[in-house]
Amino acid sequence: MVTDPLSDVLSLLTPKTYIAGGFDLGEQWALQFEKHSGLKYFALVTGSAWVAVDGDKIPIRLEAGDCILLPNGRRFLLAQDLAVDPIEVVSLREEDWNGGIATVNGGGETTMLGGHFAFAGDHVDILLGSMPTIIALRDEADKAGLRWVLDRMRQELCEAQPGTKLVVQHLAHLLLVQALRLYLSQGSRDGVGWLFALGDERIAAAITAIHLNPGSQWTLPKLARRAGMSRSKFALKFKSVSGTSPIAYLTRWRMMLACQRLTSGSEPVSRIALSLGYESEAAFSTAFKRVMNCSPRKYALIG
Repeated sequence: MVTDPLSDVLSLLTPKTYIAGGFDLGEQWALQFEKHSGLKYFALVTGSAWVAVDGDKIPIRLEAGDCILLPNGRRFLLAQDLAVDPIEVVSLREEDWNGGIATVNGGGETTMLGGHFAFAGDHVDILLGSMPTIIALRDEADKAGLRWVLDRMRQELCEAQPGTKLVVQHLAHLLLVQALRLYLSQGSRDGVGWLFALGDERIAAAITAIHLNPGSQWTLPKLARRAGMSRSKFALKFKSVSGTSPIAYLTRWRMMLACQRLTSGSEPVSRIALSLGYESEAAFSTAFKRVMNCSPRKYALIG
């Protein structure tokens, strides 16, 4: 059986809302975006721009082909010229939009596509919690897939056809995955967080083993062997790249799976407990309450 931790987590963090669209921008433009939950991302198809996030002192210059992720929800500005008075995106009129593309200042100079995912559930921080305020993706060698998705999305948004809504939804998800892949490929050397852990081949081997068989009686030595490392070096490396211990990650992943199963059917708590490696329902309930701050049965009712 083949497993993929990134796909596993994204499947459990199914977005409760998503927005995909873009902007066709003319000269002297600036757009102000308000605070947001979840993750926003933009790709510059043509032209150039600056992006400035509230609280960050230095803006980032973007050129055609660059993509940015904005995972921490702060207000931010996208602009051709940072000195231009910005237009609040929420104030754009309905007539400014043609399908999913908004025209600003007559358009024709800069084209930008993007999206916004707001995630449901209690575990979104496993994906977003350790990311910086802004991530610029510029690795030319890995952009072919991103460019294909952007081209298809632009065509669908500009030339609506039967099924466009569903196609754009799938393209938005694909764009998100491509962007996260780029993040993994270029950022794993100097960051801390779950995604950075996936960028380390040896640590990723242990994480993959956990995802493949979460109910196994994993111990620190067993996981270290999967990573091909000594127990002490593995524990230190796992914590340094992921920000948490191997056993804490194992417990967190088991709770994520439990939450999904508790709210998606009538499966007995005892069966969930045994399948996730707990010897009894009581042991599972204790671990669940420690992580989720309520009992499994209560979570099933309110989740």
